[in-house]
Amino acid sequence: LSILLLSLGLGTTLTFASSHWLLAWMGLEISTLAIIPLMSQHHHPRAVEATTKYFITQAAAAALILFASTTNAWITGQWDINFDLHFFPASMLTMALALKMGLAPVHFWLPEVLQGLDLTTGLILSTWQKLAPFILMCQIMPVNSSLITFLGVTSTLVGGWGGLNQTQLRKILAYSSIAHLGWMILVMQFNQQLALLALIIYIPMTFSTFMIFKTNSSTTVNTLAASWAKTPALTAITPMILLSLGGLPPLSGFMPKWMILQELTKQDIPLTASIAALSALLSLYFYLRVSYAMTLTISPNNLHATTPWRLQTTASTLPLAISATISAMLLPLAPATL
Repeated sequence: LSILLLSLGLGTTLTFASSHWLLAWMGLEISTLAIIPLMSQHHHPRAVEATTKYFITQAAAAALILFASTTNAWITGQWDINFDLHFFPASMLTMALALKMGLAPVHFWLPEVLQGLDLTTGLILSTWQKLAPFILMCQIMPVNSSLITFLGVTSTLVGGWGGLNQTQLRKILAYSSIAHLGWMILVMQFNQQLALLALIIYIPMTFSTFMIFKTNSSTTVNTLAASWAKTPALTAITPMILLSLGGLPPLSGFMPKWMILQELTKQDIPLTASIAALSALLSLYFYLRVSYAMTLTISPNNLHATTPWRLQTTASTLPLAISATISAMLLPLAPATL
């Protein structure tokens, strides 16, 4: 386990630190290969199926990255990431990185894969595994502007619509991840720091949500109804974290959305900004649905046995407490980030 986790860290760090396309590709490959055993460690057909799907999509994306960077080296004569890319390989790289991260319209693998994994691996997949392609995407900006805007708008809309009639929490989180990445991509062509800020705030919010579901050991919306009996305090805090993911003030999740809309308006693309803002309402609906199921409904079973609800948990709750605080209370720091 420690070897795999170290390789996971090494792959992403290698991609961060590289200024050569081949090294960046190697970093992506290492982190993909390191997470595959973690994904299939529960020998369950679902997990194995999810791992296979993940491996195939990531291998295709990595091959496309290698092909695009080779084509770029062939046309321009150099491998340096910081150097301007040729238009054609740049578009291909953008699509390959979008496939790596699961941006719409190449997002179809993400909900399926996340649904087959346990919550901890799912958390690694939807936070840590997004970092390396995200940073590469930042480094090749600004490229084909219409392609990037198309990816961003499609992702925010798909991330909103896809999650609407889901009952599985992991699929809801996958769609939420697609929508958030869409926001980051939209603003990335104008302001990479802002996109990075959105990612930095998205990670603790997703971490908190996954950890809450893990603490309640629930994977569907229906099983959340019993959480008031297990963890009453956590149940009371959860709607705040979910609404922060939805981007409501005065919670932290409002800050990146607000700044991104401001930036898009500054760049004189009000239509894109309006579509993004309206798609946030779609996401908000399913976060509200999860909050409602968790805090305002009582599960329809007769709670005769009181013992399981009184057992003390052995899991450490400090990481969850820290990330929940970050998810709910970071908005006053907005002027400092500006």
